[in-house]
Amino acid sequence: MRASSLRLLSLNAITMWCLAACSDVTPETVDLAQKEVEVTSPIPDTHAIDFQTIYGEPLPFTEFSERAVLVVNTASRCGYTPQYAGLQELHDTFKDRGFTVLGVPSNDFGGQEPGTEAQIVEFCEINFGVDFPMTSKVAAVGADQHPFWQLATAALGTKAEPKWNFHKVLVDPNGRFVQAYPSGVRPADAELVADIEAVLPR
Repeated sequence: MRASSLRLLSLNAITMWCLAACSDVTPETVDLAQKEVEVTSPIPDTHAIDFQTIYGEPLPFTEFSERAVLVVNTASRCGYTPQYAGLQELHDTFKDRGFTVLGVPSNDFGGQEPGTEAQIVEFCEINFGVDFPMTSKVAAVGADQHPFWQLATAALGTKAEPKWNFHKVLVDPNGRFVQAYPSGVRPADAELVADIEAVLPR
């Protein structure tokens, strides 16, 4: 048999082997790989976000670098306000393992956070013993929506945009948005606790 014929047979064999090996690669497989990249890719702008503390001091998100953070839009006169107690317990349970609850007061839902920052601090400390960090009041929705909520929604979709008070978003120690939880998810709920434990710094 001529050498050229042998080369042709070899090429055909290689082609058939490739087709067989790649037969399991479907559009769904490709989509899954792309989704995994989207979910696990860091969101660099997260650590460029700036808040102010409830006392009016600068609070860049970089302060929470290498910590998991549960960001919660809070209110003092809401049916979900008792969640403050659970949030404080969650903060106490995991703070020494690299976790922080960040309270972000908002008056956007039902006008249920009408007080000043000083009044909010007093209310939280007296009624719930809150000592996790809190920001000044910001807009959670609307034209003046704080950039944190904008980025969370861009990363996780509409489920990350607050629909009511005590909406929660979990950010991992690398600044990636992990998951969003509606107001009805309590701080002690198993799903939320498991997600927090899964992203704590190793």
